[in-house]
Amino acid sequence: MDQRRRMALLTEAAGLDRDRAVGITQVRGPGRGTTSLMRVMQTNACSLSCGYCPTFCGGKVRRTGLAPEEVAQTFMEAHRAGLAQGLFLTSGVPGRAARATDRMLATLDLLRRREAFEGYVHVKLLPGAEPAQVEEAARLATRISVNLEGPSDAYVRQLAREKDFSGDLLPKLEHAGRIFRDARHARAAGERRRAGSTMNLDRPWRSTVTTQFVVGAVGERDREILDVVARLERQALLHHAHFSAFQPVVGTPMEGRAPTPARRELRLYQAEHLLRDYGFRFEELAFERDGNLSLDRDPKTAWALAHPEHFPLEILRAPRELLVRVPGIGPLAARRLVAARRQATLRFAGDLRGVGVDIPRAGWFLTLRGRRLAEAPPAFQLRLFAHGEHLTRAPYDTPEPPCAYG
Repeated sequence: MDQRRRMALLTEAAGLDRDRAVGITQVRGPGRGTTSLMRVMQTNACSLSCGYCPTFCGGKVRRTGLAPEEVAQTFMEAHRAGLAQGLFLTSGVPGRAARATDRMLATLDLLRRREAFEGYVHVKLLPGAEPAQVEEAARLATRISVNLEGPSDAYVRQLAREKDFSGDLLPKLEHAGRIFRDARHARAAGERRRAGSTMNLDRPWRSTVTTQFVVGAVGERDREILDVVARLERQALLHHAHFSAFQPVVGTPMEGRAPTPARRELRLYQAEHLLRDYGFRFEELAFERDGNLSLDRDPKTAWALAHPEHFPLEILRAPRELLVRVPGIGPLAARRLVAARRQATLRFAGDLRGVGVDIPRAGWFLTLRGRRLAEAPPAFQLRLFAHGEHLTRAPYDTPEPPCAYG
């Protein structure tokens, strides 16, 4: 098959218009700059009833499928041309999930064995994939995602009646997480795994698992979502979670439902970062009475204002573990601040700005040599409209699954 034909097929399978780049996007990693990923749906044919997705079983979109050879060859051509450094591979579920998963795994096997590609490969495991396929994916992929989509069986069944949270999705995620966690422990203990292959056998200990939630479509609460995320991260089974604010799409069963404000998605990301990078426990997160995070205050500020007994902190004495809990001070700024006070004399607010402290946000919660750096808490911006009410509420008209690439 010629390159033009392969690129056209990839365009259709990725759910993109023909005049746009074929699923290649720039992704930024914390502290690692950006990388270019080719995003491919091996097929957009699907027998599932996901109510938010235009490719659901009754969706009026053109169906396209790609052979493993087509995906592998086209990706390698893009990679050699410098267009794509890594691959994100997903698929619809046309009939048996195991068969569709086998086609994805065959693609990865071609890349690893025949093409000797040792770069980044992210595969999204399908609902219904079998345990042996999870293990094969862990051998071939750099990252595995298992999209839970909701925090319990009741919510997931409202999103798609065929999906099983407690009997399929969650166990599959935990299985993949244990494989990678055990590999990390084995490496730490010096028990490096060996096998008769010329591939990079160190991959499992460097690999991670992610998941994604559809937020706001079926009434789930932030507290319920973050409870699941916190447990999985605490057990080292999940690296991080993605959150996708629900947006109705034309022609889907959920077309008439209200969109979820983007601010709710942002708040979930901020809260998840507090759990993963700032040392917060789930029990410390400040939820509103309805079980959701505040849309008007970020989660760290909400916690700080709810716990005045911890503040103000004296900059010259507070440990790093407490400094990172101050609004306006992140992990890097806290480390720099601790290092700076060992090497120099901190006298003015400008000295703190130099190490990355956001004085307008942090000042009320800090003292420097006994003097508070601000006379009042950070200003609170009142809103003219409820969150999301000033934006159009018309459903999107797109053939691209909103949550396919998380």
